[in-house]
Amino acid sequence: MNDVITGIILGFVQGITEFLPVSSSGHLIVFRDFLGIEIANSLLFDVLLHLATALAIIVYFRADIVGLFKQPREHRVLWLAIILGTIPAALLGLFLGDSYRSSSVVAIGLIVGSILFIIAEKFATQNKPLSLQKGIFIGAFQALALIPGMSRSGSTISGGLLLGMKRDEAAKFSFFLGLPIIMGAGLLEVVRSFEYFAGGQISMGLIVGVITAFVTGVFSIHFLLQFLRNHTLIGFAWYRIILAILILLFI
Repeated sequence: MNDVITGIILGFVQGITEFLPVSSSGHLIVFRDFLGIEIANSLLFDVLLHLATALAIIVYFRADIVGLFKQPREHRVLWLAIILGTIPAALLGLFLGDSYRSSSVVAIGLIVGSILFIIAEKFATQNKPLSLQKGIFIGAFQALALIPGMSRSGSTISGGLLLGMKRDEAAKFSFFLGLPIIMGAGLLEVVRSFEYFAGGQISMGLIVGVITAFVTGVFSIHFLLQFLRNHTLIGFAWYRIILAILILLFI
């Protein structure tokens, strides 16, 4: 497959699925397996796509982020919730590394995540604001996303719902909470792959993929926030279950 077309496909998949609760890492693995896509240094490719979607968060929420830095005392709870909520995934990520990148694991993660969505929606009350304790608890849910197929946004939004937060507010906190993890892991992998960049091995497919992931990521954020104001996660749960069945049958 043409390098540029590959970049567009994977960039589109990453941009759309990073924020929808369907698992971006899981979709990237499945698409590679299904289409037989082979990419040199595929982990770095995935990481750069994730950095592109991290940039989408920064651009979309630029006014909120500027406010966080201008008035840190007024946003003390949010700051501490982000910092402390990041720790569980960061620590677990150091131990797990990249050992579970297979379609069968993705299928299991999709099903388990769907069950979590259904449970979260069953007990959702949507009447409580974010607190420091909630931020730490949601951070533990974020660690589940290290398993391909679970979905970082899906896990954290579900955690927020279980704690009584509104869907769109839980989604917004999910985006903020994901920034340190996405950017930290991405920058670490970039440093590890310094020779790859120094050798001028950046392909046009990679460049196009990053741009595509950023643009589609911005639209995906907007869509999810609007969607969750009037809809539940159940539709995503059914999509994930159907996809998991197809994966187990055909891949």
